[in-house]
Order: sequence, then structure tokens, then C-alpha cells
Amino acid sequence: MIEWIIIGIVALLVLIAIFYYNRFVVLSNRIDNSLSQIDVQLKRRADLIPNLIEAVKGYSNYEKDTLTKITEARTKAINASGFENKVKAENKITETLKSLFAVSENYPDLKANQNFLQLQEELSDTEDKISASRRFYNGAVKTYNTKIESIPTNIVANIFKFKAEKFWEIENEIEKENIKVKI
Repeated sequence: MIEWIIIGIVALLVLIAIFYYNRFVVLSNRIDNSLSQIDVQLKRRADLIPNLIEAVKGYSNYEKDTLTKITEARTKAINASGFENKVKAENKITETLKSLFAVSENYPDLKANQNFLQLQEELSDTEDKISASRRFYNGAVKTYNTKIESIPTNIVANIFKFKAEKFWEIENEIEKENIKVKI
């Protein structure tokens, strides 16, 4: 009789471990999916930047430094490897785009250019999608990390070596401001 009780307890513990392991796999896949959604939006933004630069070039001959910084930031972001480097590079793009839109205020003809206005609108929409994707990613990371740190799931996480994920964070206060697009 005691043998059956021990076998039942072991079987129950194995089933619990399998359940929690599968839950970690689902949460980990959700994080990977949300990170890929961020990548899709960042790629869209990177594709819009050359068009935006071309639209600005004809109007802002004196602002070549700003355009150069945006081009360099885009190149660094495209070539960034590793999570932290990618976050830093993408944050730099956001910062340089803010300076481009600030500079564009000095050129009334540019602000009235239909192509530029359309690119501004698309970029604004893309920034909103990037923001939403980052929120989803951070929500998935929060759920995953909470499971890793909570009892009894932390036992299974330690056994199978599931590690906490990093949140997508902006490093300085200036970068936390939204890009202001005036149409």
C-alpha cells in the first residue's frame, strides 16, 4: 500500500513538473514572438528612414549633419547584434529622428510637402506600433519572470535552468519623450 502511495506522489510530482515546464516553454515562445514583432516594426521604421531623408535633402541643405547622424544611427541599428546593443541602437534612432523633426520646423516648404507629410504620418504610425510591441514584449517578460521567481514554479525553473529575461528599457530621460510630429 505504501508503495502505491509513493508511486502516486512521484507520478503527481512528475505531472506537475511537466505542466510547469510546458508553461515556461509557452511563456518563452511568447517572449520570442513579441521580440520578433518589435523587429518587424523596427525594420519598417528603418525602411522609411531613407525615404524621409530623401524628402528632407532638397529642403535642408544646411542640415546635413542631422541627416548624417540619422543615416549612421540607422546603419548601427541594422547591424546591431545582441539584445542590449539593439536596444541602444534603436533608442539612438528615436533620438536622431526627434532632432530631424525639430529641424524640419525651420523649413515651411518642407512641412507643406505632401511626400514629407505622408512619411511623417507613416513614421508616427510605426512609432505607435513599436511602442505597442514593446509593451507586449515587456508584459510577456513580466509574466515569465514572475513565474520564474514564484513558488512552486521557481523549483521547476531552476531544475530546467530557465533564466529571467530583460525588459526593453530606454536608458535616458530624453529618449523617453515621444517623437512630436506636427502635420
